[in-house]
Amino acid sequence: MKRALRARPGRAVRGSRTGRPIMALFDLLGRRWTLRVLWELREGPVKFRDLAQRADAMSQSVLSRRLNELETACFVTSDEDGWRLSDDGSALLQLLLPLSRFATRWAERIVATGCGGRGKEVNPRS
Repeated sequence: MKRALRARPGRAVRGSRTGRPIMALFDLLGRRWTLRVLWELREGPVKFRDLAQRADAMSQSVLSRRLNELETACFVTSDEDGWRLSDDGSALLQLLLPLSRFATRWAERIVATGCGGRGKEVNPRS
């Protein structure tokens, strides 16, 4: 059963009383694991169990909650093949792809220059 979407245009959200659509979107996307769920659906439908395994630190209850929120916001849908991005979800993901490319370049620069101090090395292509 779908729940009412807390973060929606025209309604005050965390950090903003204006109800502007961008603030509602930021509130939704800023929730823990939300962007990861969208990202994992980028290549097509994924069954709930497989999605939970891809985001191994996320509990199934949180995954269920995020999927419900994203479905209520019309960013994802589900059918017998699993969860997938809706047209709006795909459009949103297209806006995130330049950010992904930037993140890859940024990570490569950090590794190449040593800028950013010491820390755990990561694969910039992940």
